Amino acid sequence: MFSLRALTYLIAITLPITVAISFLSSNAWTFFPVIYAFGVVPMLELFFKPSEKNLTTAEREIVRQDRTYDLLLYLMVPLQWGFVLWFLLAMSTDELPTYAVVGRTLSLGMMCGVIGINVAHELGHRSSKFEQGLSKALLLSSLYLHFFIEHNRGHHRNVATHDDPATARKNEWVFLFWVRTIVLSWLHAWKLERTRLQRTNTPVVSLHNEMLRFQLIQLVLLGTLFFFAGGYVMLLFVGAAATGMLLLETVNYIEHYGLLRQKRNNGKYERVMPVHSWNSNHVVGRLMLFELSRHSDHHYKASTPYHLLSHIDEAPQLPTGYPGMMLLSLFPPLFFHMMNKRVEGLQDKSEVPS
Repeated sequence: MFSLRALTYLIAITLPITVAISFLSSNAWTFFPVIYAFGVVPMLELFFKPSEKNLTTAEREIVRQDRTYDLLLYLMVPLQWGFVLWFLLAMSTDELPTYAVVGRTLSLGMMCGVIGINVAHELGHRSSKFEQGLSKALLLSSLYLHFFIEHNRGHHRNVATHDDPATARKNEWVFLFWVRTIVLSWLHAWKLERTRLQRTNTPVVSLHNEMLRFQLIQLVLLGTLFFFAGGYVMLLFVGAAATGMLLLETVNYIEHYGLLRQKRNNGKYERVMPVHSWNSNHVVGRLMLFELSRHSDHHYKASTPYHLLSHIDEAPQLPTGYPGMMLLSLFPPLFFHMMNKRVEGLQDKSEVPS
């Protein structure tokens, strides 16, 4: 029996519906998913008040045992790959004007970021090998398999420090952040794997190296696309995957912008606390992104599944939901004007014990 609360997360399906409209169109409607995500959703979040409501102890126990929440995540895997295959077939056969090609490519890119990488992020934190496998399957659809290593073993350890490529620095433009985080996160994932293998005296240049396997798998996928669909369609898929990457990294940008953990007298960083991630309780975004925007609790207790994440009073709050903040980040002077005073206010309050 499916619980009504769990089914509210089906609002996430509204994005694939808009993408389906895009794939069935050959005109301006191909851009519908972009308009929906960055036009309609931010407008809705202006009208719906953020909710700080948390589950009671009794409710948490009921929700904890409800498998519907997991099944909804599993559903996203065939859904994502179904749309990838639909895109590849359609772009191989349909004759479209250039702007419609761009519209459809961006639409699949929205799927790669919102359904692909975002759901992969949630599943990648699970301890089950099955769920971790689903996470990797989703990341493959965005050519971002290294995220599985860097996010779980790098980002969560180094967040809110200059050692973390995914933590945006105060006054850092998002466009420069994209380059820094994408390049350094990929390189750091190699370093993490090398360190892991050296600890057990395992050859680094071998199939035991998961980063090496990831690169081979992605190359095989691209080679297969090139062979069966041609170079043009393969490049369109790469463009969609790149769009998903940039969406993910823009989310990273707003989630930790300007927040830094302090070093104690012993040289170690203070523990990751809710104040080291920007939070958003805007309901529409929370449901569409499977509670990703309750990010402060996620970093405080990374093993907590999305449906059990809570509002924490001391967590810094974004002035609007994720889509609105992502749009604002594309205009750095406006973004800095809105966010820097909030960052400075948090820095004034911070006190780190020795």
